[in-house]
Amino acid sequence: MKSKTGKNTRETLTLKYGWKFRLADAPEMALPDFDDSGWETVRVPHDWAIEGPFSRENDIHVTAIIQDGQRKSLYHTGRTGGLPHAGKAWYRLKFSLPKDICSKRVRIEFDGIMSHSRVYCNGKYVDTWPYGYASFAFDLTDFIKQGDNILAVSVDNKPLASRWYPGAGIYRKVRLVIMNPVHVSLWGTCVTTKPLNEKTAQVDIKTTVENHTGKRQKVTVETTVIGPVGKKHASSSETRTILKSGVILQKIRINSPVLWSVDSPKLHTVLTTLKTGGKKTDYHETLFGIRYLKFDAGQGLLLNGEKMRFKGVCMHHDLGPLGTAVNAEALKRQLSMLKDMGCNAIRTSHNPPAPELLDLADNMGFLVIDEAFDEWRMPKCKNGYNILFDGWAKKDLLAMIRRDRNHPSVIMWSIGNEVPEQDVSSGAKTAAFLHNICKKEDPSRPTTAAFNSPDNAIKNGLAEIVDIPGWNYTPNSYAAYKAKLPGKPMYGSETGSCISTRGVYYFPAEEERNPKRKTLQVSSYDLACASWANLPDTDFRSIDENPFIMGEFTWTGFDYLGEPTPYYEEWPSRSSYFGIIDLAGIPKDRFYLYRSRWTEKETLHILPHWTWPGREGELTPVHCYSRWDTVELFVNGVSQGVRSKHHKNMVNRYRLVWSGVIYRPGELKAIAYDNDGHPVKETAVRTSGKPAGIQLTADRKEIRADGDGMAFFNVDIIDSKGTLCPGADNLVRFKINGPAEIAGLDNGNPASTEPFHADYRKAFNGSCVLYLRSLKGKKGRILVTAESAGLKKAEAVLSAR
Repeated sequence: MKSKTGKNTRETLTLKYGWKFRLADAPEMALPDFDDSGWETVRVPHDWAIEGPFSRENDIHVTAIIQDGQRKSLYHTGRTGGLPHAGKAWYRLKFSLPKDICSKRVRIEFDGIMSHSRVYCNGKYVDTWPYGYASFAFDLTDFIKQGDNILAVSVDNKPLASRWYPGAGIYRKVRLVIMNPVHVSLWGTCVTTKPLNEKTAQVDIKTTVENHTGKRQKVTVETTVIGPVGKKHASSSETRTILKSGVILQKIRINSPVLWSVDSPKLHTVLTTLKTGGKKTDYHETLFGIRYLKFDAGQGLLLNGEKMRFKGVCMHHDLGPLGTAVNAEALKRQLSMLKDMGCNAIRTSHNPPAPELLDLADNMGFLVIDEAFDEWRMPKCKNGYNILFDGWAKKDLLAMIRRDRNHPSVIMWSIGNEVPEQDVSSGAKTAAFLHNICKKEDPSRPTTAAFNSPDNAIKNGLAEIVDIPGWNYTPNSYAAYKAKLPGKPMYGSETGSCISTRGVYYFPAEEERNPKRKTLQVSSYDLACASWANLPDTDFRSIDENPFIMGEFTWTGFDYLGEPTPYYEEWPSRSSYFGIIDLAGIPKDRFYLYRSRWTEKETLHILPHWTWPGREGELTPVHCYSRWDTVELFVNGVSQGVRSKHHKNMVNRYRLVWSGVIYRPGELKAIAYDNDGHPVKETAVRTSGKPAGIQLTADRKEIRADGDGMAFFNVDIIDSKGTLCPGADNLVRFKINGPAEIAGLDNGNPASTEPFHADYRKAFNGSCVLYLRSLKGKKGRILVTAESAGLKKAEAVLSAR
């Protein structure tokens, strides 16, 4: 990597290609003349563990998960995904700097390294940052030289450190920033907004300036605010004499501001220019949004004066077959699906997210609860955050706030999730310590925490300390908590924990808690949940009946690697069953339940599928998730009766149920009626024949040729009439001709140990998904071919530009 420094302002170089990697550990690997020619060459972001292989021996935990209600230790397998993430490794990168580098400042920025990283430059130790989810930066000025330089990073992913798959290595972006001696600090622009009256907003801009010249400098900070459509609103100029560092506050008024909201996520830009001696020394852009938040104990959440409720999901940070290596296109695909479902909020469970997620939330219209920790001092895992808390909690919390405070999507700082300190009297002191850090650094946002032991959190004072307590899995107690904390806004910080496997149905269809079967699957009738949890219907009812509750964050939006509840001890169960959308990115039936609840879209979805050889003449219950209250069901044209939602009856309150349907091959059809009895929409599923071909459906026709552009192909096994074969498990092989590569494959089966990075994948219940990635700088036609023995092959064409 070569750099050419700019004349007057900073240069930012993303360090993506050319990294050398080895899963090993020796101190000489930091030395500049170490021979790494035999090492693997990788691109960053990089997750070393996602290629596997899967093994039950990779992450055996003998423990009792107190948060899951366990009282005796179990022999857990698959808890962190069954992937080889624990271990020590090194990354090395050669980069070249120009002759005038001696007059510059050089900073290295890491969005996240998993974990316990140590950074070296030209053989010299620079610094360390152990928390794998934190973003951080180090000054390399005293370590670099003109010409070739060697950056070396050691990683130590400890065993027994996580309750889910954490990923491994430099899994988020890395940047080299070259600046003049006088520049804006890392995360040095802080923007806050407030209304002055109905038509005017005040924008406060706090700029932290560093001066590394060794002598006092008169520094002028010129600031301009640009509106969403490029309109220049106002400017301000302030001059200050600075020796080493200084903070300059500017106040700008904006008339008739365009407000940011989830339905209209309009962003403004702050343009910051530094000048010394009349010459420009730095230029920096900061995006922000103008929005007014009010959290009221009675009314709940008001955004720009309008009451709204969280229709939220909790999200872990892995991207299924891509692992934890961040990719903006894959994140955008996830958020687009959630948006279609009606989701308007995300809780980053249980750690600071990748910056790309917040950028997308700003642009797509999501509210975000930014969560810092899953542990404080009291451990959940032997080598979890508890071993870092005393030395690093303040640093990590400040890093999260300073990095994320300008995002309008971020509305609360969560200081912890289900921490054991809820249950001890000393827990309030720790909660106050973290709360006070947040309020001092950013008084504009409330603090929160997710409590799964609410009675103790109230008794021991933790719920009183945070501005807004969140309740996990206690929907029937909201009124009681309100009576104990009458002045507090509150919400369901973790709800549901319904479990299911896409396309799998077991009979009879009945409510189940922690069901276990030899198949290692869970029924998709959406009637099963974890032992501590409840069905979505219960949360819907509790929110309806308690208008002060600000909404919910259901567990979870997508399946994720690790935590394969209820199959704690069974292998090869290696990923969760909690998702509304499976690990491959295919919606489960439950997607349409939430969609019918959270949107006004014309949702009409029936389950199960209608291909049941051998069940002819047997009872096969049918459920329907409908936007409308009244639906009639037909089997082969014969009415099975009309069902209407009854808001006093849980059975048909949010879903419609026909329990006495007899299976007969053919067509299962539902017709929805409006309040006047007129048919408004119909949907049908049909009995499929034998598998005959493959259907490839791409989500786009064109990808960016930058090495990060991605396309996603739904791959379906179909019969001769084009009907999905819901039980098909055919092995599909893929060929790519053109400037692209397979980035990953998955089928949503939480018990599959097929490698994510192969060129083949079995269909699971008729489907799988291909993740296709462009090659850097290579443009042209891409032909994707999918083949399976005995089936008609499928082809699809797209282009890289």
